[in-house]
Amino acid sequence: MFLGQRLKECRKAKKLTQQELSDALSLNRSTYAKYETGDNEPDNQTLQKLADFFDVKIDYLLGRTNDPSPSEKKDKLEKSRDELLQELTDDPDDFFFLDGYLDASDEEKRELRRSFYEIKKQMRENKVKSYKPPSLFDLTEGIEKDKK
Repeated sequence: MFLGQRLKECRKAKKLTQQELSDALSLNRSTYAKYETGDNEPDNQTLQKLADFFDVKIDYLLGRTNDPSPSEKKDKLEKSRDELLQELTDDPDDFFFLDGYLDASDEEKRELRRSFYEIKKQMRENKVKSYKPPSLFDLTEGIEKDKK
């Protein structure tokens, strides 16, 4: 019965009626009411819509956790461009390409992006096919580190 209780709590926290919530999610009001009473259960897609709407994890709605923290999806959308670029630098291939980008001035960043765009444009115009070179991991896989 966790699902019905949690849905009702979340709806009331947003000060919505069942009809207002049903309209917002394009659901039939009587169908939604059955979710709250436990007479019916939402399918996976509807359950995801409900969790997204209430900004909670599905596990919270199902009673698997008492932590109603926002979904991870929202956290990813709130990351800044520099935070996302910083995550990319964890990959040696990306780090090699992006080395120094985060510390560059706004003007330098614009120039790097413009240059990259021009290279991609020339590749398309010359019909240069994409080539994926081996990663640094592949190239260094069999090499042993120097023992000091």
